[in-house]
Amino acid sequence: MPNGLILGIESSCDETSAAVVRNGREVLSNVVASQLIHSNYGGVVPELASREHLRAIVPVVREAMQRAGVAYSDLDAVAVTEGPGLAGALLVGITFAKALAFGADLPLIAVNHLEGHIHAVLMDTATTFAGASPLLALVVSGGHTHLYLATRTPQNTGIPGGRSLPAGVETWHYRNIGKTLDDAAGEAFDKVAKLLGLPYPGGPWMDALAPHGDPKAVPFTFAQIKTKATGHTAPKLSRENLDHADPTRFDLSFSGIKTAVRRYVELYAMHPAILQREAALHAANLIHAKPSNPATLQQALTHFDPQTLNLIASFQAAVTHYLTRTTLLAAEHYGARGLLVSGGVAANSELRRRITSEAARRHLPVAFPTIALSTDNAAMIAAAAHPKLLSRNFAPDTLEPTPQLRLG
Repeated sequence: MPNGLILGIESSCDETSAAVVRNGREVLSNVVASQLIHSNYGGVVPELASREHLRAIVPVVREAMQRAGVAYSDLDAVAVTEGPGLAGALLVGITFAKALAFGADLPLIAVNHLEGHIHAVLMDTATTFAGASPLLALVVSGGHTHLYLATRTPQNTGIPGGRSLPAGVETWHYRNIGKTLDDAAGEAFDKVAKLLGLPYPGGPWMDALAPHGDPKAVPFTFAQIKTKATGHTAPKLSRENLDHADPTRFDLSFSGIKTAVRRYVELYAMHPAILQREAALHAANLIHAKPSNPATLQQALTHFDPQTLNLIASFQAAVTHYLTRTTLLAAEHYGARGLLVSGGVAANSELRRRITSEAARRHLPVAFPTIALSTDNAAMIAAAAHPKLLSRNFAPDTLEPTPQLRLG
């Protein structure tokens, strides 16, 4: 391709994003418009998300093109998230991308949102994992918690549709070897944060407040997940059926610890203090503030008692330990040559510390995306689209949202 320029569009949940990326690696622009309106409801409201995408999509794409300093005639393709995600939100991005591609006479590329998260790491780690295969990818966010075995497709081999890969083009095959059976890890963070009176999204607040509590104060535990050989999950397995458990699955569950936090709050009658905290944070205009600002964090800390801070620290320690342990067990079982950790929860400082430390003990290379590329963004969509561009794997004119789209 003459320029290797792809305009990526992402609208799977509550972030409207557009980016221009060259050759799947060089980010020329990456514009993200976050929907603050959801903080008033403590979670994403699908209908409101769709409306906000409609308002933002045109100015966001225009700004991405201006920052990149390119014209539509310079582009080689338009890439858009096909799924998974909210149906209405996806529809806004896909409809706009289809119209833009048609009007500019450009090919359209459909991208799996989950593969985009993996490419958010791969686009910056070409030398770290040069030639290494398989890799274990942990995609962990507010909507997803998945473990994938990522295997490189050999060059000059056939790909679906009867096409052959051009020389130098590398694609990946993904096999899902683990997933959450209920809440995603990021969802558990947000729900516990809401329960404790923290602003939305709660994950960053939990991460910022946890160092001010004792991570050993509340002993949380996770039950081992057993899976039948057929692949269907079983909450309980009798001793007689234990031999039929599938040892190749590394599924997770986060509903139990969420329930444990709720019971703790009820046991120690913390609700009155939580209501006071919510009111105080609103009065101090901290509801839309970012805890990454030291002044904001110090102001917020005046509204948190030691018991709540200990509960937050213990919750985060338990969840990150669980994710780390499961990921490393899976990597060892499958002989992974490296770890990729992506998604919004990949920005969590404690998860980064734990996985980095445990991977180093095993002499296993590990990579995370930059903080900016951890959450939903269009640069990762454009990066994942680049191999599809080179192999001319374009989307049909009939492309529609696939809210439950799977990877592998």
